[in-house]
Amino acid sequence: MAFDGIALNCIVQELQSLVGGKVDSVFQPTDNNCLIGIYKNKHYALNIDTSANNYRLNLTTTSKPNPMIAPNFCMVLRKNLMNYRIKRIYQVGLERICYIEFEGLNTLDDTVIKTLSIELMGRYSNVVLLNKEYKIIDALKRYSSIDSTRHILPNQYYSLPENPKLDFLKIDKATFIAESKKADENIISDAVPKTFNGISKQFINYAISKLKITNTLSDSNLDELHNYISNILSGSFSFIQLEKGYTVSISNESKKTDFDFNFQLDDFYNSKIVSEEFNNFKNALLNVINGTLDKFSRKLKNINDKIASCNDMEKYRIYGEILKSNIYLYKDTNFKKDNISKLTLLNYYDNSEIEIPIDVNYDITQNAQKYFKKYNKLKSTLAITQVQKDDAEKELNYLESILYELSDSTSIEALNEVYEEISENILFSDTSSMDKIKAKRNRYTGKKPQSKELSALNNFIRFKIDDYPVYVGKNNKQNDYLTKHVANEKDIWFHTKEIHGSHVILRCNGETPKITTLTKCAEIAAYYSKAKYSSHVPVDYTLIKFVKKPNHSQPGFVIYTDNHTLFVDPKSYIEYQEKNI
Repeated sequence: MAFDGIALNCIVQELQSLVGGKVDSVFQPTDNNCLIGIYKNKHYALNIDTSANNYRLNLTTTSKPNPMIAPNFCMVLRKNLMNYRIKRIYQVGLERICYIEFEGLNTLDDTVIKTLSIELMGRYSNVVLLNKEYKIIDALKRYSSIDSTRHILPNQYYSLPENPKLDFLKIDKATFIAESKKADENIISDAVPKTFNGISKQFINYAISKLKITNTLSDSNLDELHNYISNILSGSFSFIQLEKGYTVSISNESKKTDFDFNFQLDDFYNSKIVSEEFNNFKNALLNVINGTLDKFSRKLKNINDKIASCNDMEKYRIYGEILKSNIYLYKDTNFKKDNISKLTLLNYYDNSEIEIPIDVNYDITQNAQKYFKKYNKLKSTLAITQVQKDDAEKELNYLESILYELSDSTSIEALNEVYEEISENILFSDTSSMDKIKAKRNRYTGKKPQSKELSALNNFIRFKIDDYPVYVGKNNKQNDYLTKHVANEKDIWFHTKEIHGSHVILRCNGETPKITTLTKCAEIAAYYSKAKYSSHVPVDYTLIKFVKKPNHSQPGFVIYTDNHTLFVDPKSYIEYQEKNI
């Protein structure tokens, strides 16, 4: 549901408890967001959000980081509103504009009235500070339009946006019914939002469902709807979370606190914003990783093409050797003069005849040398490209492990750990998109102090299996730290065979665990892998002393020997998980 006039009305009704409160702080965390601290027996934070998708006004308990240098509009609000008291909070009709009047003393100790007009209209949302004469002091978003008489600029008189719709609060029930039926629509959910200001279609649809009436424009249906809206506007309202969004509903129950609706709305939007930030951050990382993956896939294809071009290498060696062995027969032959472009000779490797193309500009010795030169060149190319192929496959394998980490991430913190890993990796050093990701990291931007980095590395998943501690890495850096620094040589290491997944450590304390314990650990390794939704997954296990990390290898990459393999079905064993092993 969009934040409509009815939702704003409920917010304003609850905010009446703040009348008389004093402004004790003003912050502007982002270009679209202002926070006004108000003290009345206790501290409250009034959140004003003018972003296109999440515009709203409500009390909040969520703290937000603030810029080191306050924006200009924030400084204007501080100068004009600090230590002022709220005189009045009101809404005109169901217009999506809330007015907050502040009263205070100026430098001459004269009483001054200033008004904050909070316009909540999608991408046109704004916050405008007005003086007593309704002249604009400043606005969060200044603008002026040639084809409009409305100019939001300092020293201009404030005017309301044009709105041709009717005001529900200024008409009686009979007029509501008559005007709704006048609309050029056939159903209530279209007619009422189109005719009356501040009433959204989603609100009407929920009301129809709640009242158990049909969507037809009958007098009885409209009569019930009018009573429903009137009861909500008189104070009998509650916040309703829907599968997609939220709405306002009628309620006869007493509220738990004075600000139930405010804080429930705050929880909804905070959850929504966290989800949006998570998805934006994840998609940005996904684009960078996929872009790098595509680059190395193309690189591997080019290498394979070069290797394929070496397939005829042995053929050229044989051509050269056969020509060399037949020099005495064609020593004085002029291939160009005799119009000879190929020779049919005996292939002494298999006693068959073979046709060898001849360059008529050279004699037979030179032709043999050309074939040997071509053979040696392809031989060198094959040796070099084979090394390049091994490196490219390792790089692709690492990138695919990063994709697994990303797909398995369920929080911004986990995404941030993926970012930290790729930002330190040379594979991503030429990716211009890395700079764009920093803007999406929100409060997680910047290099972590060493103590926090160590804390993040130690933040692996912990289990207690048959009284043995079991540790699971959540990303490549944690896998390395877990295997190299946490585990000792008598611990047992688990990993899915040739499948991307977490390193799992069973701390044995020198004991030999039962096969059932090993199987449970293998099931955990299978669960925390790319084969999570498969069955009969192969999991290798061996002592830590047989697990080695090659120098300069990518994070998470190890080689191991003396291993055994168990085939298991993935299991989470969440009931055995402990936070403080």
